[in-house]
Amino acid sequence: MFECDKCGECCRHLKGISIYADLDRGDGTCKYLKGNLCSIYKDRPLFCRVDDCYEQFFKKEYTREEFYKLNYEICNKLKNKELCF
Repeated sequence: MFECDKCGECCRHLKGISIYADLDRGDGTCKYLKGNLCSIYKDRPLFCRVDDCYEQFFKKEYTREEFYKLNYEICNKLKNKELCF
């Protein structure tokens, strides 16, 4: 299972990503983010669920370990302000 440290950075960088357009409160931050936590966590969209998203869309492209590694790399870049959208 993908281990999230609940920093909220992925939820603060939605601007310009079409699959998250309905979640963007207008400034690139998810309208369901409260502090660093998702207020609809149990009912969050598929694209917000790393493991389910892997199973649905990416398991033919990557091993689970490769997919996790890619997600952790992006996560770390967001935390270190290396990615700005």
